[in-house]
Amino acid sequence: MNNVDNLEETIQKAKEGNQIAFSRLLDMFWNDVYGFQLKRTENENDSEDITIQTFSKAFDKIQTYNESYVFKTWLIAISKNIHIDLVRKRKKSLLDSRSSAESITSALDVTPSMEDQLIQEQNLADLLRDIKKLKPHYQTVINLRYFNELSYADIAAKLNEPINSVKVKLLRAKKLLSEIIKARK
Repeated sequence: MNNVDNLEETIQKAKEGNQIAFSRLLDMFWNDVYGFQLKRTENENDSEDITIQTFSKAFDKIQTYNESYVFKTWLIAISKNIHIDLVRKRKKSLLDSRSSAESITSALDVTPSMEDQLIQEQNLADLLRDIKKLKPHYQTVINLRYFNELSYADIAAKLNEPINSVKVKLLRAKKLLSEIIKARK
């Protein structure tokens, strides 16, 4: 089976709501979207936020993806539109101090991933030390999810963010934490 068939199969599984397929797509295309935004914004934080929003929106709208287009191109188009919206919002917020938040409904299930299993096997002291190596917003979602045991909806409400953004941040945080743990072993 070649990479194209593999990608098509992963996209199909994601359309069926498979958490592992979403995670795989995030892993496959994170660097492409992030790199694209880094060139546009020249700001790591903005690039990361836009990339998170891109995957959040893509996962929410995965049913609308048309297989006759390249998946990466579809993600980049979403990313470009989010950046344009961000620029407009910032211009508007300079004129009007009030801003509105958009909400996105959820599409991911809660099947434990390999990263979840690895995280759960760690000694608490080591795990806390490793979590502190993550960026603050990733530390926050990990702590709220695993130590405060909040649901995605509760985390979204607490952080005043769309639920899919919380899910993407959590996926990314778990991946980064998993890499830190593996590097330590």
